[in-house]
Amino acid sequence: MDEANEQSSAFGKMLLSHRRAAGLSQAKLAKASGVSIRALRELERGRAQAAKQGSAEMLAVALKLTGTQRELFLAAAKEGRRRVPNVSAAALCALPPRMQSFVGREGELSRLRAEAAVGGAVAIIGHPGVGKTSLATAAAYELSPQFPDGCFFIDMRGMDDEPLAVRSALDRLLRALGVPPAQIPVSAAEQAGLLRVLLDNRRVLVVLDNVADEADVRPLLVNSRGCLTLITCRRALGGLEHVRRLWLDLLSHAAAVELLSVTTGSARVEAEHEVVAELVQLCGYLPLAVQIAANRLANRPHWSFAYLVDELRDTQVRLSSLSSGDLQVRSAFEVSYRRLSTAAQGLFRRLAAVPGPDFGLELAKVVSETTEPQVRLHLEELAEANLVQATQTTGRFQFHDLIRIYAAERLAADEQTAARKQLTDAVLDHLLGTAIAAGEQFFPDSRADSRFASGAEAAEWLDLEAGNWQAAQQSAMRLGRERDVLRLAKVMHWYSDTRFMRHPWDRIFTLGVSAARALGSRRELATLLNFLGWAQRDRVDDEPVLLTHQEALAAARDVDDQQEQAWAHAYMGTTLMRLGRFDEAREHTLESTRLAGELAFWPVQVPIRHRLGRLLRVMGRHDQALAVLEELIEDAEEHRDELPPENRLWMTGFVVEEIAHTLKELKQWRRAAESYREARTAYTSYAAGDGAHLAAAIAFHEGTAWHEAGEDARARECLELALNALTDRDVSIRREEVLAELERLPPSASR
Repeated sequence: MDEANEQSSAFGKMLLSHRRAAGLSQAKLAKASGVSIRALRELERGRAQAAKQGSAEMLAVALKLTGTQRELFLAAAKEGRRRVPNVSAAALCALPPRMQSFVGREGELSRLRAEAAVGGAVAIIGHPGVGKTSLATAAAYELSPQFPDGCFFIDMRGMDDEPLAVRSALDRLLRALGVPPAQIPVSAAEQAGLLRVLLDNRRVLVVLDNVADEADVRPLLVNSRGCLTLITCRRALGGLEHVRRLWLDLLSHAAAVELLSVTTGSARVEAEHEVVAELVQLCGYLPLAVQIAANRLANRPHWSFAYLVDELRDTQVRLSSLSSGDLQVRSAFEVSYRRLSTAAQGLFRRLAAVPGPDFGLELAKVVSETTEPQVRLHLEELAEANLVQATQTTGRFQFHDLIRIYAAERLAADEQTAARKQLTDAVLDHLLGTAIAAGEQFFPDSRADSRFASGAEAAEWLDLEAGNWQAAQQSAMRLGRERDVLRLAKVMHWYSDTRFMRHPWDRIFTLGVSAARALGSRRELATLLNFLGWAQRDRVDDEPVLLTHQEALAAARDVDDQQEQAWAHAYMGTTLMRLGRFDEAREHTLESTRLAGELAFWPVQVPIRHRLGRLLRVMGRHDQALAVLEELIEDAEEHRDELPPENRLWMTGFVVEEIAHTLKELKQWRRAAESYREARTAYTSYAAGDGAHLAAAIAFHEGTAWHEAGEDARARECLELALNALTDRDVSIRREEVLAELERLPPSASR
């Protein structure tokens, strides 16, 4: 049998291939070349690495090899005889010095150890300055014992104006592997072929650092199982097949602090540990930025960490401050920016006008003023260059904090003042206008808007773009757009009822109050103060909340606004109830109910009369509470046609829940459980509201009521539902409470 086995040398495999191509048996080749059949068999089976020079030349003649084929054949024979790299030539591809300050990448190193056993190619991808080269170098040193035939490093200079040519890179590798310059083929394709031959059946590690794109690296990839190629690149290199990718993230807080300690000394870090936390945060946990900050502090031992932190807080100078010698954060970003297409550069810098933490296609279209397909392409280019990164939400992107600052610098440098103002106005107009249109969908008497077909659709937008419309409100206040600030705050009133756990309503309504004061509108001030007091209701101290509503009442009386007087009295009643001042609470609540009797049923009467029922329950007047609440349900039925069914269910759900609480305190367990279930159904059916959050709390109360009613199977069903639905926002019940109630149930209590 004349098959080459897996252990055959590169020369042996080449010999077998050429012999078959020539149509010769081992016997015929032996006769033509003068090399014995046994020697040919040993070479092809891998028991001998290569023929002697004279034998190799006779075989080449017998096989009628000429030109490049002959050169490669003889080079493979020579390499098989040597099997050690050319030491002097290998200096061209020597690993960089080992870094003493390499920290925080234990998980990534572990991954690369596993990859070394597999071989092939791994691309290390990440932001500029995230430490790709440092990781590849550290891995090469650690893995070098596993690659006895050589560890080589080539800087491809992919971000330079003139990257290293593929032919030059191949030339360096071939020379390092011992190929004499005179025997290195001219074309890149032939060089790549020779490289594959030489590395076959060897164990070599190659680091291709700072690669620009797929074309730069494809000819250098070797599929030999015993070799490992580590590629570092800012782009994902999506065009390369059979390449595994390791996405390098920012440092953890602990690793960033450790990196700082290595350079500045642990004593200084421990002495200012509170300031250190802010320092690494201002560096964005980017290894390059942290290292530069550490270098500056090490070079200036008289500086305190607080001094540098104070300097870095100013975004106007932060990138300039993150510079030490030839290490500069701005330069790292600049080389990536320069390689973008002109259109992608424009999108990159104009995205700095987005006020919030992330953005999607919608906002990218607003800032770019171009078509959706073009925006998609340019966003993809930015993501490919790692100048923006995808978030956990599909289709959303974000800047690293330092890259956002760089984008803002480019915007200021590359666009005229008038263009920047127009851009800011366009972004704010879009965000504020869309948020207002979405908020209007939550009014009890709302109807479909041209932008939103339903409240659920509006809620989805408001939740998705929350960081942006809230930041837009703050920006509008700074720019003197008080009317927009006020209008946005007012329109969020009903939406806040459905998302009261999700957003910073006290801040949103505080801005509204400031806008009303700036505009000198007492009527608007009364409204916004009531909203603000509502948002402050979860404060430990209720006295400031009471003062807020007292000011709202005074403003409402000044302009004879009956509705805001009613609301001020209602909120004061609830606040006084929490303070335990029940007589005063009842007085204000009854006054609010009287004033509400002449106002709209659903937006005013229902919530205010509901508050009266709750106060009566808390005061222990359960029969009166039930009478108020049940009468309210009857009246709601008479007004049912005034609201869409979904909105009506949501609002009556609160009343039914209060009835359930009252029945539970009366120990009417079955009626209480049935009412809780009715309220839970109402909440979960309202797609635009925070139904899942409310349903978790109601399911807990329903479960406890069913248990007291002797319905343990139903109790377990509800309690398990509550446990599964709990989120971080659920403050009304705790997981421990639900688990404790489940423990009370007998093991057999299941369906």
